Parts: sequence; structure tokens; C-alpha cells
Amino acid sequence: MTDSSVEIPVVPAEFPKLRVAVLGAGKMGGILLQAFLKQNLFAPEQITATVGHAERALALSTQWGLEVSTDNRAAVKNADLVLLGVKPFQVDALVAEIKGALKPGVMIVSFAASVKTSAIEDAVGKEIAVVRAMPNTPAALGCGATALCKGRYVNAKQMELATRVFDTVGRTVVVDEKHMDAVTGLSGSGPAYLYIIIEALAEAGVKVGLPRDTATLLAAQTTYGAARMVLDTGYHPALLKDAVTTPAGCTIDGILELEEGGLRVTLIKAVMRATERARQLAAG
Repeated sequence: MTDSSVEIPVVPAEFPKLRVAVLGAGKMGGILLQAFLKQNLFAPEQITATVGHAERALALSTQWGLEVSTDNRAAVKNADLVLLGVKPFQVDALVAEIKGALKPGVMIVSFAASVKTSAIEDAVGKEIAVVRAMPNTPAALGCGATALCKGRYVNAKQMELATRVFDTVGRTVVVDEKHMDAVTGLSGSGPAYLYIIIEALAEAGVKVGLPRDTATLLAAQTTYGAARMVLDTGYHPALLKDAVTTPAGCTIDGILELEEGGLRVTLIKAVMRATERARQLAAG
């Protein structure tokens, strides 16, 4: 009997010809890298990442199965797509370091909060495609919200690629850059507001007699389910609220307390305050 082995076909990556450099493979950079590999957007041999310390680079290279180093210039030398994952105050120095090694036609995608596309364009000193991204932390579970805006030299195909990159970690929208500070105040900071709401609902459950773990689960799952209803049905939140609120029922009494307590106005003010702070940071 002859030995017959089954050869498992290798599925090519979605963008097999692109070279990608992730400069600053920290929290969000690492989340994106793992999403790329899990969803086969890019193959490991297409990606180069950098971190600040050699020991960390070695550990991540072993963990992810791709090249991780501390050399930013070497990482971008042949890259078609460069992701900037460093902190905002580090962007100027990083761009100054790599600008001489960038090849023609490269696209830079920055997710450094409050750093404008024009700042990166000016720092490079030539016409270069720059996309600014504002993701949020639920991207770690593949359910993030990311807003993108394009710089002066980004074409439609490049914007499609940038959108696909962030689609790997959730939902993506494209806005004008003038709206990015508002995005920061809403979806960038928004998870923190919602954690407070979940925590408060759980405390309320404890107050009325529920075990804490049960109250927390119910509060979190209810928040998740309500969000899914808005996203999956496309109905306005007010319409969905009215569907829960029966005449002379329990819910309308609860809503009355929320309105008297100013929850709606407080949340609006929270987004406004965070947006203003984002504007201040962007202005330097």
C-alpha cells in the first residue's frame, strides 16, 4: 500500500504583495498585528514590527512568528504601508528618523491621538499619503470603533486599504479631519463612560438584592445587547427605547428618574468636554 498524504493548500493573504511596517507594536499596534495574522490580511513574512527594547523585540518575534526589531529605518525601507503606533509626543522624532528611508508611494497610517495629518506631511517634507485613525480599546476583542480621515495626498485605493486594515478590529467610518476631535470625545473616550454606566447599573442591582456577580453580568450583557439592537436593526435608539417602555409600566418610571437626574445632559457634556480637550491637545 502506498503512502498517500493529503496536502493542505496554503491560502494566500488578502494583500500578498504589500510590505507592512508597524512602528511601535505596543497595545494597539499589537492588537492590529494579531488581527492581521488571524484574519490572513497579511502573511507573517510581509510584516516587520518595531519596539523600544531588544529583549521585548525578541520575545514578540518568537510569539508572533514575524520580524520584530528596534530599527525603525530598516523596518520602513521596503514598506508600502507604515503604521505609527507610538505616543503623540514621540511622532515628530520618529518621522524625522524614518523620513529618509521611506520609499515612493508609501502610505503612513497614524493612530497617535490628536496628531494631525498635516503635521506628519510637513515633518516628512514631501507629498506623502497620510491617514489618521482614532480606534478605541474594544478593538482588543474585535469590536472596536475606528474613525479615519485622509490627508491631502491620499487616493481612493489607499483609503480603501486603510479602512480594510481597521475593519479587522471592528467597525470603521470615514470622516473629515475637522471631526476627529469629536470622534475622540465620543468613541475614543466613550468606553470609559459606558463602564461607569455598567458599574452603576450593577450597583443598583446589588442595592435591590441581586448578588454582585449576577448584577454585573446582567448589566454588561444588557448594555451589549442594546448596542447590538441599534447596530443590527438600524433603528433609531429612541424607537428601540419606546418599544421597551410600555404605558404605566416599570420602565417609564426608571426613565423619569434618569431624566430628572440629568443623565442625558451629563453624557452630552462629557463628550463636549472630552472633545474640547482633544482640540487643545491637537493645537499643542
